[in-house]
Amino acid sequence: MAKCQICSIVIAMERLRRPRLGRPLSFDRAAALAQALRLFWAQGYEGTSIADLTEVMGISPPSLYAAFGSKANLYREVLAVYQQGPGRFSAEALASESTTRAAIRRLLCEAAQVFAARRNPGGCLVSNAVLGCAPEHRAVAHDVASLRTRGLRAIEERLKRALNEGELKSGANVTILARYIGAIVQGMSVQARDGASERELAGVAELAMAALPLRKRGIRKNRE
Repeated sequence: MAKCQICSIVIAMERLRRPRLGRPLSFDRAAALAQALRLFWAQGYEGTSIADLTEVMGISPPSLYAAFGSKANLYREVLAVYQQGPGRFSAEALASESTTRAAIRRLLCEAAQVFAARRNPGGCLVSNAVLGCAPEHRAVAHDVASLRTRGLRAIEERLKRALNEGELKSGANVTILARYIGAIVQGMSVQARDGASERELAGVAELAMAALPLRKRGIRKNRE
């Protein structure tokens, strides 16, 4: 092997051993993400600057970019943390309850609790996120819209199950019903940001339940 090639390999190895500039020796990623989540939830994506983020996360801008790559990537990680934390109630409600009526009721009632809770910034991080934005943020807006669409699809799948099991009245349009429930959830999120209380939002949830063509007990269809 040529001497100059050996020197190049040694230099490259030395570079790999060097610590990344700007990154703190002790970096609690989970704690930093938790702080970023609350900030994005309170101020929105465009309303939150890198300076805001580094201040609450306790790291420098170079450290933020070294750890997350960009503000957009940090936001995507925050959305994932939200869905596994404060926002997990939706998926749990749809998956855990034995009847669709109970699942939708739980989804709406827990939305009222989470959205209006004083410990939280208010509303839903996903429902309220990046609804309108500058052109340079459209990729982030698309990602969040995809999460909302995924939520609607989960509701629709649960309604299809209800239709199959006879809990939902025959002929019901599950796609439109899913849109209706999604609109209620998103509306509750906005109302919570405007100061609606849990009790008020729970009242909205009860009205929405009364409008759904769900039987109290499913009548399982006969299978040939």
